[in-house]
Amino acid sequence: MKFNPCIDKCTYEGTHCEGCGRAHTEIAETKKLVMALVNFAQEQEYENAEDFVNAVGQSVLKKLKKAAAEK
Repeated sequence: MKFNPCIDKCTYEGTHCEGCGRAHTEIAETKKLVMALVNFAQEQEYENAEDFVNAVGQSVLKKLKKAAAEK
């Protein structure tokens, strides 16, 4: 499945957003993950939030690639 980011044309009817095509459950879970990261960064009082976000993104990509290689 290919990820489709939000395009700011959100709809709430049915099971999927007509704007991005993602399931409403996927959108909700993604929002939870993002808010957990936001809350963590705020609790740590990071002055360099961009570095934190970039490091998390790179870590996720690295782990996904490793998991794919192990299949």
